[in-house]
Amino acid sequence: MFTGIIKAVGSVRAITQRGGDVRLRIEAPGLDLAAVATGDSIAVNGVCLTAVDMDAGSFAADVSVETLNNTTLGGLHQDSPVNLEPALTLASPLGGHLVTGHVDGVGRLISRRDEARSWRLEVEVPGALARYIARKGSVCVDGISLTVNEVNGPRFGVNIVPHTMDATNLGQRQIGDPVNIEVDIVARYLERLVTADKGGGSGLTRGLLEEYGFAESH
Repeated sequence: MFTGIIKAVGSVRAITQRGGDVRLRIEAPGLDLAAVATGDSIAVNGVCLTAVDMDAGSFAADVSVETLNNTTLGGLHQDSPVNLEPALTLASPLGGHLVTGHVDGVGRLISRRDEARSWRLEVEVPGALARYIARKGSVCVDGISLTVNEVNGPRFGVNIVPHTMDATNLGQRQIGDPVNIEVDIVARYLERLVTADKGGGSGLTRGLLEEYGFAESH
């Protein structure tokens, strides 16, 4: 598990093809790798990967065909900047929201504009993911925990404060760039509770969720 609070921005040192999948070597000068053991999880642009073959300033991770096909990692090249976050521990502050590192789909940056000292970004997601994104809810974009400001169909807007822009790779994103999207895990469990076992009588309905503010009224 992760929090969506990026600890360092690294870069891709090497991409090695290995029988259809790849091994990434990630430079991570801002990450405390002394606290990371072989087999530990590190989120790379929001994708949970297993760290192997570490040295003082970098680590390697194998990326499966499934991950290459369903995230933006397949489009990385040498020197690509990547957001990094080691796995959450029980002693870690939960500054963002609970993030699994299991990317739900790939969205696309549609627009970016200045807004006082911040930036407003608009992202479009696949239609199947749009129902999980709600105004003032949480969403993870390239591993970054963000609050949704508005939703318009498959598009949503987020406000990026200067610290987040400086501490992540968002400042290098261009209009049209793909981004990894992980929706709030709470939204997925709520959907399951509402739709599963209709005859079981759990008492949890969309109307009840709307009444207490956990879902938007239609």
